Amino acid sequence: MLSLVPERVDRILLLGAHCDDIAIGAGGALLELCRAHPGVAVSAMVLTGGGSLREEEERSALAAFCPGARLELTVLDLPDGRLPVRWERAKLVLEELRAHVDPDVIFAPAPGDTHPDHQVLAELVPTVFRDHLTLGYEMLTWGGDIARVNVFLPLAEPVLREKITKLHEHYGSQRDRNWFDAEAFGGIARARGVQCRARYAEAFHVSKLLLSVAPLSGVDPAD
Repeated sequence: MLSLVPERVDRILLLGAHCDDIAIGAGGALLELCRAHPGVAVSAMVLTGGGSLREEEERSALAAFCPGARLELTVLDLPDGRLPVRWERAKLVLEELRAHVDPDVIFAPAPGDTHPDHQVLAELVPTVFRDHLTLGYEMLTWGGDIARVNVFLPLAEPVLREKITKLHEHYGSQRDRNWFDAEAFGGIARARGVQCRARYAEAFHVSKLLLSVAPLSGVDPAD
């Protein structure tokens, strides 16, 4: 299996419908990326949970999951579970974000996620960030949103353990959920590891990837 290393990672954009989505879907990747690129700029936006305990948890969690990064987090107060009827507002805030953020890589909900809030955000991202590498993270839920993926990030066992520990440490409001436990998080990581010949891994969906053998020049991304 061919391994591709990004040419540069100076700015990362994290997008989530709910507080904890980003850390659950890409917490291991964030730990690895932020440690590999000290001082990387990380912009994050979560559409729901603003002004609540959930926002406090998210701020604490993302600070822990982005060690050494220059983190900027915005948590909005759109209604949880109602993003499909707040489509226009969600689109507007993404467009406002795009006006001043030009990321090298974006982490956002995976296309095909059946949760209505995740689905709306996944559909909106490529309409606003049209020329960016977007990694769609997966969320293990009762709806069974486990689909075929095409990008894997192997995780060493200590990194996976750190991810699970941080999830339980920072998201106390979610500990009574029947899917929020070490077995669930470790199980999906082990399954994805099998698929990429690693012990553990996080997996992502990519719909479009530009591959080159030398730096591109004079190429208009709109062409």
